[in-house]
Amino acid sequence: MADIKKIATRDSYGAALVEMGAKYDNLVVLDADLAAATKTGVFKKAYPERHIDCGIAESNMMGIAAGLAAAGKLVFASSFAMFAAGRAFEQVRNSIGYPHLNVKIGATHAGISVGEDGASHQCCEDIGLMRTIPGMVILNPADDTEARLAVKAACEYEGPVYLRFGRLAVPVIFGDDYKFEIGKGVTLREGTDVTLIATGLMVGAAIEAAETLSQEGISVRLINMPTIKPIDKEIICKAARETGCIVTSEEHNIIGGLGSAVAETVTGCCPVPVVRHGVEDVFGRSGAAVKLLDMYGLNAAGIIAKVKEALALKK
Repeated sequence: MADIKKIATRDSYGAALVEMGAKYDNLVVLDADLAAATKTGVFKKAYPERHIDCGIAESNMMGIAAGLAAAGKLVFASSFAMFAAGRAFEQVRNSIGYPHLNVKIGATHAGISVGEDGASHQCCEDIGLMRTIPGMVILNPADDTEARLAVKAACEYEGPVYLRFGRLAVPVIFGDDYKFEIGKGVTLREGTDVTLIATGLMVGAAIEAAETLSQEGISVRLINMPTIKPIDKEIICKAARETGCIVTSEEHNIIGGLGSAVAETVTGCCPVPVVRHGVEDVFGRSGAAVKLLDMYGLNAAGIIAKVKEALALKK
């Protein structure tokens, strides 16, 4: 594992913004005094006249983003997920979501893997919050490749998009030939006994878990779900019919995130057991990111336990 290249998706976000800045001369990036952490600082260095530091005023930043978008700009507004989705929720809902403006919210430092910053900054509720806003697209990339493609796709999409990035460096899973499309899941492994659907940071752990389970004779269908909204109903319902049970895995509260979206979908098309793997409706704590992920069971072992739980429920 030491030889596997690892990149934090927040770094991928910054690099992609620079690339898109060259393509879109109307692209403007806003930040709330966190450009070094969110990595929008690299865009500022490349295009200083198109980067605006709004100060520690996230709600105001969303209002500025809305105004710029209404004037024809392609806007990325960036801060930590806790502040972008949490503190500024009202402004995102009323000023960006309601008029369906072309604002992209680059939310970094999401989930337990924020690490030492602790529970106040470890936002595991942001997907649930953003899912409730009509018309909001939610992208949660798994690695560097997917993160860069997600930023590109967000630029091409007309309307509000919430992009979720992490602080922790994670393995690069996908190659240059990887195809990304908003609203589509990607089958990484075929299987017949159980379907495992993962998103974001948990995709790497899901790949490891699927390999271990296959060695035990359990056939796992593994699906990467980078778009939480709109969710890929077709791939989920097909998997439910063909494997008979589903496990979801996410670095987010099991309430309101990927697990909820999948369960809601399955209920409407092919009711089968859905077991959710994620943060078990608790707050985080301060500590080293990898140790915290293990503490909260956000690893391959945690996924394997949930798969066996799902198989026991399967009729």
